[in-house]
Amino acid sequence: MHAVPGAKRTEAQGLHGSALKIKVQARAVEGAANAALIEFLAGELQVPRGRCVLVSGGKSREKRVLVQAAPRTRAEEVLRAWAQGRTSS
Repeated sequence: MHAVPGAKRTEAQGLHGSALKIKVQARAVEGAANAALIEFLAGELQVPRGRCVLVSGGKSREKRVLVQAAPRTRAEEVLRAWAQGRTSS
């Protein structure tokens, strides 16, 4: 995914190339934006925060996040909406 820190609010914003674009309200200072991104994804996908793990991109806008045991129906619904340019549900 492509993360954009320092946004007015945290929300999914469609695609950036082939990656999902997520705007994060938190600034990219001391991991705050990464923590906010994980919190947002956990909430949207309805999984505990501990099941979302930042795999790569800790200091980059391009990130990979592993979400473990997300409800399949919910995950497909959310990702489809985001890929079509609809903002967060």
